[in-house]
Amino acid sequence: MDRLPGRNLVMEALKSGRKIEEICLSGTKGLEELILLAKKRGVPLRQVDREELDILMPEAPHQGVVALVESYSYASLEEIFDRAAARGEDPLILLLDSLQDPQNLGTLLRSADCGGVHGVIIPKKRAVGLTPGVVRASAGAVEYVPVVQVTNLVRTMVELKARGLWLAGAEADGQQLYYEADLTGPIGLVIGGEHRGLGRLVREHCDFILRLPLRGRLNSLNAAIAGSILIFEVLRQRAASGQK
Repeated sequence: MDRLPGRNLVMEALKSGRKIEEICLSGTKGLEELILLAKKRGVPLRQVDREELDILMPEAPHQGVVALVESYSYASLEEIFDRAAARGEDPLILLLDSLQDPQNLGTLLRSADCGGVHGVIIPKKRAVGLTPGVVRASAGAVEYVPVVQVTNLVRTMVELKARGLWLAGAEADGQQLYYEADLTGPIGLVIGGEHRGLGRLVREHCDFILRLPLRGRLNSLNAAIAGSILIFEVLRQRAASGQK
């Protein structure tokens, strides 16, 4: 069982239909919509002292509400393809190679939801998973974006290519500017970790490597920023080509 703090996160959990054991509240001011939705879903509500919420969530702002929810479960690769098919869209998948910062993963999940990504793939080892920090950083997007956890990212890349996806990695020394590449078809965007970028085998299994033009003194962008730019470039190109 996980603890979900804050009005926005609890509201998104309610809207998404996630199983919620109980919602603890300190007062009702500003929580009317949340309370109404919880009652419609039959979720138990319990009034508690604010100090009790402080004890439940000592390191996270709770805004007077904490939900006790079932732990997040990881999706399967097939769920991502089913999601794309249900929307009538070419698959758009985000692959993250050894991303370790919860804030970066949460931000990318938020961008993935807003940008129409059908799913996110992360490795089981040497990478952050769906931790409470990631959930908070995602601002509720974790409720809507399937996340697949795999034991071997390279093997998964081989499978994706066999199913018709082109894999585009992102590196500072990429051969092609990101806006010059054709990203309109089935695509997997591959983003490297904060410290070493794309691993050697991961890079070798990309079909092409993209770069973002930089004009400042720094030679790289934060992984979440770079990934978000690429997500919305895919969205822009698909819209320009008449796709949904």
